[in-house]
Amino acid sequence: MQCGISLHDLFGIRCITLVSFVQGRGNKSSGDNFHAAPNIDHSQDFVRKDIKEWMCWLREEIGYDGWRLDFVRGFWGGYVKDYMDATSPYFAVGEYWDSLSYTYGEMDHNQDAHRQRIIDWINATTGSAGAFDVTTKGVLHEALERCEYWRLADEKGKPPGVVGWWPSRAVTFVENHDTGSTQGHWRFPGGKEMQGYAYILTHPGTPAVFFDHIYSSNYRSEIAALIAFRNRHKIHCRSVVEISKAARDVYAAIIDKKIAVKIGPGHFEPPNGPRKWSPALEGRDYKIWESS
Repeated sequence: MQCGISLHDLFGIRCITLVSFVQGRGNKSSGDNFHAAPNIDHSQDFVRKDIKEWMCWLREEIGYDGWRLDFVRGFWGGYVKDYMDATSPYFAVGEYWDSLSYTYGEMDHNQDAHRQRIIDWINATTGSAGAFDVTTKGVLHEALERCEYWRLADEKGKPPGVVGWWPSRAVTFVENHDTGSTQGHWRFPGGKEMQGYAYILTHPGTPAVFFDHIYSSNYRSEIAALIAFRNRHKIHCRSVVEISKAARDVYAAIIDKKIAVKIGPGHFEPPNGPRKWSPALEGRDYKIWESS
């Protein structure tokens, strides 16, 4: 094995900033390479044994009750099941992040291939872990930024992300430490974040709220109200979505036949009939109703 190491002195601390490995003796990688770190050979029994012992220590001694698995494209999802079986977490989610489908620089309406890759990884774990719904985040970006809210319904009239196919394993999100914050690799359209939260906090899946949006923004009270509303109406990861409208300037849906939501500048009012609708929450370009 050969390695090249670059040391960088930062505030008097010696840091390894570049490590490259050539001619390693492990088996071929079961996933994509991530050049910021060497591969771990999960196919080796002794490697998995060490990882499980370490995870059990974190679980039992430190008090971790769930796992956030980074760059899961880097190894076969079947190994995840082994780790989940050994540690029995309350919650586990993997980050399977790759590019959505584009044609000549414009996002395709049909993102089935993209969400299928995420579903394939979840299947490889036999459903023992969920996955971040990167598809939904990407579609929300395009819909809100370009005022193309029709994108929020797929060709079968269902939500276009993982949440439309396997909602109980979809972890929806607006922003995270990679996409926003100090890194800013894929920021949500500015000023439209609450539309994103109005969507994910009223829809199925398991929504994740970004730390910065609670503690470093003016969104705290609005997000708290949405969370309380979700809990009060018992919206859950398998709740049923009926999309009422997906037009250029507005998206609207009814969830579990008891709440209605619209996002976008366009007009929508849920139809009164057997159910009577009353406004519950409202913000910039979003509105939510509850039935009685």
